[in-house]
Amino acid sequence: MRIEAYNAVSQIYSAKKTGKVGKATAAYGRDQVQISSIGKDIQTAKTAVANSSDIRKEITEPIKAAIANGTYNVSNDDFASKLLAKYEEKLSF
Repeated sequence: MRIEAYNAVSQIYSAKKTGKVGKATAAYGRDQVQISSIGKDIQTAKTAVANSSDIRKEITEPIKAAIANGTYNVSNDDFASKLLAKYEEKLSF
């Protein structure tokens, strides 16, 4: 192994120093973002959903009261048919 050759190569690479790069000219312009009307509609819908309540009290309060009073009754036939419909729906996937 020749050390002299290594030193010569390292001197060549160290002699090339990078200079500072100046600021880019304004020829490129500025970046711009444009949101489509569909995007604005989606954002409006997301905001409305975020601000709305997850629980509709006008529906849940009467059911809670009926359960508390012991007057809430579920038809076995209705429950069974809805359960089977959901089961069949899951099988179709």
